[in-house]
Amino acid sequence: MTTTQVDSAQQPQTDTEWGRMTREEIILKYSPTVKYVAGRISMKLPHSVDVDDLYQVGILGLMDAINKFDPDRGIKFQTYAEFRIRGAILDELRSMDWVPRAVRQAASQIQDAYLKLEARLGRPAEDREVADHLGISLEEFYEQLDSVRSISVVSFEDLRPNMEDDDWDVLEILADPDLEDPLEALGLQEMRQALSEAVGGLPEKERLVITLYYFEELTMSEIGAVLGLTESRISQLHSKAALRMRARIRRVMGPSFRG
Repeated sequence: MTTTQVDSAQQPQTDTEWGRMTREEIILKYSPTVKYVAGRISMKLPHSVDVDDLYQVGILGLMDAINKFDPDRGIKFQTYAEFRIRGAILDELRSMDWVPRAVRQAASQIQDAYLKLEARLGRPAEDREVADHLGISLEEFYEQLDSVRSISVVSFEDLRPNMEDDDWDVLEILADPDLEDPLEALGLQEMRQALSEAVGGLPEKERLVITLYYFEELTMSEIGAVLGLTESRISQLHSKAALRMRARIRRVMGPSFRG
């Protein structure tokens, strides 16, 4: 690997060390971030998935972030790198096809139930209503929620309009909208609005779980302690929130959304 100095002329105000570090120094500095992201994802996966393999893929995502980062967009490298690392790991998991077909089918059926029921009811569907729609008992519904818990909630990579479009860049989502051309930003504004509405429309406990897990970065166990619920119950709330969000974004974004 060739040691290269990052162009100091591109140094952003939000990341003052960027212009003074070599590529190897950046990789070394942010390798704990790779380990952290890989560890967080692995917590929701079967034990058969090796976290070390995810770490190696995450390093490739970090290198990709270094190659594609544009500090002029006004965000921190750490923010951009985390999304690139996570995206690389999720892409690897998709290629491994590690999610059993039955689990994918259950997730799709629950998501479809939320999509139809909430469109008809004009409010979040309750557990009993979803179970009745699926023709299963409430206990079976909860068992299905437990089975789909490892399926990730919406990520920015999942919002890619076309998976064949290699020019699509998560910076377009993360960057300050004031730096974008208004015409080019229209589609991104729709995505932001869809995601915002999806989170805002969740039942209170589910919204709180999503906030604590993705924004406060608490573990399921820690969230359970905060809310006075078991880790299993928190996992169910997370699964329901994830599927509701996918259903709502799919309704807003249409068939282009890969949910």
